[in-house]
Amino acid sequence: QVQLVESGGGLVQAGGSLRLSCAASGRIFSMGDMGWYRQAPGKQREFVATSGSSTNYADPVRGRFTISRDNAKNTVYLQMNSLKPEDTAVYYCNAAARSTGWDSYRNYWGQGTQVTVSS
Repeated sequence: QVQLVESGGGLVQAGGSLRLSCAASGRIFSMGDMGWYRQAPGKQREFVATSGSSTNYADPVRGRFTISRDNAKNTVYLQMNSLKPEDTAVYYCNAAARSTGWDSYRNYWGQGTQVTVSS
């Protein structure tokens, strides 16, 4: 099994910055794509950014958020700049991982970290 633990959320004023981290641990042979999703109150969970064979961003965050990863630490980061009140949400880490060379990749989710942007 693989566990994902997020950190770095909090309360920030509009225009401010936060950096989220997500560390994968457990029985890991290799990691695939790692990324971030978010869910605002009353809304469906939505894609934010992903890092793997390519890097992709959702339109609302492109140019303000930067995803990066440290493969040696099985960790993915999300640097969030110029934050807006509409960025307020629970941010979830998502990662594909396999525990042995014979396994297929499985999808895992973190528990979420709250980001609140005040106006």
